[in-house]
Amino acid sequence: MANIIRSGADPFDDFFRGFFVRPVDFGGAVDNPAASIKVDVKEDGDAYRVHAELPGIRKEDIHVNIDGSVVSISAERKQEKEIREGERVLRTERHFGKVSRSFQLGQDIDESKSAAKFVDGVLDLTLPKKAAAAAKRLTID
Repeated sequence: MANIIRSGADPFDDFFRGFFVRPVDFGGAVDNPAASIKVDVKEDGDAYRVHAELPGIRKEDIHVNIDGSVVSISAERKQEKEIREGERVLRTERHFGKVSRSFQLGQDIDESKSAAKFVDGVLDLTLPKKAAAAAKRLTID
């Protein structure tokens, strides 16, 4: 296999060219803001445990909705812009806007017993399963 080597070229030249002009994509977060919500779902015997990473978001800006077995997590990142006179921003890597994530669990959730905690950028949901209704047999007249 032949190797092509450009003589006189710095190997890092192409890497740093345009670094401050275009965003660098590490894992799809630039193109897909929803990818910024990482979720772990675990099932215990009678409940689901959900851990969602929401760094940089305030507790007041997080909303969790439960509809049967569908759980939706949405959050809004708000931009607090402070530019001093004469200061020029070359690059910012903070994303602002709304992010959301929905997923369906295997069984309906008991909303009245559900609990949520938000500590150090991690949302911890405890979602108890709703008791399955017993099947009812109808008598035919």
